[in-house]
Amino acid sequence: MPTDTPEKPEQLYAAQEPIFPRRVKGFFRSLKWWIMAVALGIYFLTPWVRWDRGPNLPDQAVLVDLAERRFFFFWIEIWPHEFYFVAGLLIMAGLGLFLFTSALGRVWCGYACPQTVWTDLFVHVERWVEGDRNAQLRLWKQKWNGEKIRKYLTKWVLWFLIAVATGGAWVFYFTDAPTLLGNLLTLQAPMVAYGTILVLTLTTFAFGGFAREQICIYACPWPRIQAAMMDEDTITIGYREWRGEPRGRGKHREGLGDCIDCNACVNVCPMGIDIRDGQQLACITCGLCIDACDSMMDKVGKPRGLIGYMALSDEANERSGNPVKPVRKHVLRPRTMLYTVLWAGFGIALVVGLFVRPDLTITLRPERNPVYVTMSDGSIRNTYELGVRNTHGEARPYYVTVGEGTPGLDIAVQDGEGAVVEVPADTETKVRVYLTAPAGSQEASSHRTPIRIWVTDGDSGDRASHETVFNGTGQ
Repeated sequence: MPTDTPEKPEQLYAAQEPIFPRRVKGFFRSLKWWIMAVALGIYFLTPWVRWDRGPNLPDQAVLVDLAERRFFFFWIEIWPHEFYFVAGLLIMAGLGLFLFTSALGRVWCGYACPQTVWTDLFVHVERWVEGDRNAQLRLWKQKWNGEKIRKYLTKWVLWFLIAVATGGAWVFYFTDAPTLLGNLLTLQAPMVAYGTILVLTLTTFAFGGFAREQICIYACPWPRIQAAMMDEDTITIGYREWRGEPRGRGKHREGLGDCIDCNACVNVCPMGIDIRDGQQLACITCGLCIDACDSMMDKVGKPRGLIGYMALSDEANERSGNPVKPVRKHVLRPRTMLYTVLWAGFGIALVVGLFVRPDLTITLRPERNPVYVTMSDGSIRNTYELGVRNTHGEARPYYVTVGEGTPGLDIAVQDGEGAVVEVPADTETKVRVYLTAPAGSQEASSHRTPIRIWVTDGDSGDRASHETVFNGTGQ
C-alpha cells in the first residue's frame, strides 16, 4: 500500500556555503582600498591624537569620558545636559543614509559599513595566506593535513590579532589611551576594559572571519529598509541583459549577446550572488563585478558597461538606443532634495547651537520638605539647591544675588562666606542657598513671592538667572 511520506519542513535560513572571492583590479577595487585604509586609519589612530585644552582637562582629541559624563571632540565639549547634540548627530547620520541610498543605492553597505570594511580586510588576509580563489577552493576541499592545518592556523591567528586590535582601539575612546594601554599590558586595567575587549574581539573574529555575508543578509535590517528609500531613478548596479543575452561562449558567437558567460562577476562577488539574475537583497553594490566584467570585455574586444551603475528608468531608453537621463537628474530629484534640506537643517541647527550656548549655566531647585522654616527671631527662611557649571579650564568664583524687587531678602551660601560659590575647573558644583525674609516683611507674610536668583561669573562678568518663588506664611 502506498504510504504518505512526510514533507520536510520549509527551511527559514539557507545553509551557508563558503565564498572565496577572486582577486580583481579596477577602479572600484581601488576605491574600496582607499576607503578601507582611511576608515581603519581613523578608527585605530584617532584615540592617539592629542589636543591641548589646558592643565585641568584631558588632552585626548576624541574622548567619551563616562566618569565625568562628558564628550570631547577636539575643541568641542559636550556636557550631559547637552545630549541633544549627540541626538542631532544620530539624526543626521540616519538622514544621510537615507539620502545616499535614495540617490546611489547601497553605497554605504558596499564601501563604508564596518562589517564590509573588516570583512574585506579579513578576506585579504585569507587570500594572502591561502592564495587566490582556486587555491582556496582546493584547500577547502582537501582533507586535513599539515599544509591545511598550518595555513588555517596562520589565518586564524592573524584574524585574532586584528580582532584584538579592534576591541582594544574601541576602549581607548573611553579613557586616556596611553595610560590605559600601559595598564592593560601590566594587568592593572579594570576588568570592564578586559571584558569589553574580549567581547569585541570575539564578535569581530566571528563576524569578519566566518559569518561575513550572513550578517548582511540575516542580521542587518537595512537591506529590508532600503526598498523604501529606492525607486526607479535610484542609481544602482545592474546587468544590461538586453545587451548581454543570449549569453554564450566559444569562437562562433553569431546571434549571441556580449556576455560570454565567464562567471567573472560571480567569482569576485563577496556576497556570492550572480548580478545577472537582477536586483537582489544580498547585493551590497560594491562594484567589484563591474571591474571584473569590464576587464573581460576589454579582453574580448567588447565595449565596457555590460554591468555598471544605472537607473531602472533608463532601461527603455538604453534598449531603444535613445539618450538616457544625465546623472544629475537622477540625483537631484524631489526625494533627495528633501533629504538634503532636512540633513542640512539639522547640521546648521547644531552648529548654531554650539556657538550660541552660554558659557555659564545654572540649575535651581527649591526644597519642598519643609517649604519654609520659621527662625527663632520670627524670620522666614527658604532653602534651595543651586547648581553652577564652570565650563572653563580654571577655578572661578561665582556671586549669588537676588534680583531687584525683593530687597528685603538676605542670601547666604552653605559652607561659604557670604554669597560666593567657588567652582573648580570644568566641573559642576551644587550647594545649598538660604534666603531669609525678616519677620513682618511682605515676603515673610505672603504665601508665594516670585523672585529671580542671579549668578555672576567673578572673572568674566557673565550672568545667568533662574526664576523661582519664596514661600511665606501666607498670613
